[in-house]
Amino acid sequence: MASHDSHKIWALEREIVLCRVIAAPRERVFAAWTDPKQIVQWFGPDGFQVESLECDIRPGGCWRFIFTGPDGTKYDNRMVFLRIEAPQLIEIEHGRDKDDDPSRFHVTVTFDEQSDGKCVLTLRQLHPTKEQREAGIGFGAVEFGYQTLGKLARHVGAD
Repeated sequence: MASHDSHKIWALEREIVLCRVIAAPRERVFAAWTDPKQIVQWFGPDGFQVESLECDIRPGGCWRFIFTGPDGTKYDNRMVFLRIEAPQLIEIEHGRDKDDDPSRFHVTVTFDEQSDGKCVLTLRQLHPTKEQREAGIGFGAVEFGYQTLGKLARHVGAD
């Protein structure tokens, strides 16, 4: 039991968790994540533009895209979709657009339906190291993540 507990603590120091209640049915929220035409309309922080290079959303498929920040800085991204279970789960490996990026991190997105028909979206990022998690937080990962979820809520007509 002790080793299990220490592993849990170790994972927590590498994890960023965001949660948002979205006033839309979970099927609609899930579709916004898995439809290549929709994801480019809302994904990313406020003021960032998305240029999609390749978008194949299925297990083993990948989405390669470039974020352009408000200051013109370009950030290359690659998401590899590991698991998609409609309408409740998406698992992704997210990093820069290069093979074997050492800074890539694991993302799990879950979609839970409340009794009032709203969707509870939980996004977990598991980083390879505690230092990388801290660097992500320093860069604004939490704030940018919540801005992204706000754009998703507006996209599905919730806000």
